[in-house]
Amino acid sequence: MTVKSSVSLTDRQYAFAKTLVDEGRYASVSAVLQQGVDLLEQRVEAEELERNALREVLSRRRAGEFISAEEMDARLKRMIAGKKRSLGVSS
Repeated sequence: MTVKSSVSLTDRQYAFAKTLVDEGRYASVSAVLQQGVDLLEQRVEAEELERNALREVLSRRRAGEFISAEEMDARLKRMIAGKKRSLGVSS
């Protein structure tokens, strides 16, 4: 089902859409706009999925075990020392 709607485009937007039609990439300016709306819908859905995934990660981290600043420093020092050893870098 399609719905007729009137939209306003800037001169630049119309010229771009018309160029795509003239190049044969789309059948009409309407088809260009439909594709644009579809792409925007996909982007909004992807952003929502990313936000939900981030919320889940943050929720799990809040519920998880925290380590002290001292323990974190010790872990980082061990990690850096191990990387230096693997690369043959002296301290």
